[in-house]
Amino acid sequence: MAGGRARGSRRAVRLSEGGGLMARASRLLALWALAAVALPGSGEEGDGGWRPGGPGAVAEEERCTVERRSDLTYAEFVQQYAFVRPVILQGLTDNSRFRALCSREKLLASFGDRVVRLSTANTYSYQKVDLPFQEYVEQLLHPQDPTSLGNDTLYFFGDNNFTEWASLFRHYSPPPFGLLGTAPAYSFGIAGAGSGVPFHWHGPGYSEVIYGRKRWFLYPPEKTPEFHPNKTTLAWLRDTYPALPPSARPLECTIQAGEVLYFPDRWWHATLNLDTSVFISTFLG
Repeated sequence: MAGGRARGSRRAVRLSEGGGLMARASRLLALWALAAVALPGSGEEGDGGWRPGGPGAVAEEERCTVERRSDLTYAEFVQQYAFVRPVILQGLTDNSRFRALCSREKLLASFGDRVVRLSTANTYSYQKVDLPFQEYVEQLLHPQDPTSLGNDTLYFFGDNNFTEWASLFRHYSPPPFGLLGTAPAYSFGIAGAGSGVPFHWHGPGYSEVIYGRKRWFLYPPEKTPEFHPNKTTLAWLRDTYPALPPSARPLECTIQAGEVLYFPDRWWHATLNLDTSVFISTFLG
């Protein structure tokens, strides 16, 4: 009887250990599956199929100096930011549907054969080039060469044909705060890691990141930044930014996917995409 109990006990232990191993394996598989979905760059759910930053990608700033607000009212927006300073808006709109439609696979399926107009990535965008969207995505959408000048870099942003892209834009929910006497106009863009536009200014507006991250540098109208209009933002960050004294530093922050930056009228700004980024601006003209 004692031997039978011992053998039964050993079988129970083996079964218990086997069940424990299977349970642990199941938990590990479940955690692996969750990580594959949640980690950036893991596919459609993470980066939408767009390539993240390559080797030597630029880091985010040490300290964001633009205020983030998730509880802003229209009255506060007008009084504290609209004509005074930039602000980052969080959670005021839900663009999850628009984001899903902006995956690499879906945009190529819907717009791959459409001709898009590219601009050179310098202050005045001297040159324009027309080519199929698919060709831009598959052949030109790569990390920025740090040695290239702005007029050697083609950038898809600012020259969208609204009629042809209307089926996409109708799913976008713009920020809810308008300005009296202005009308919104969309500008959609996709750009590679390290690309961006050097310092320039125009009227007020918003910029929302759909995929990726975009680092912004901003100066008020009365403070003209030190820059060369044909050098890329990446070159400016490498060559000029480190020597700036604290009093000459811009406001800066990295806008994450789902966040919206508001910039007031005539504020100088330069942008730098830290990843392959998809973004949309709402200009208040």
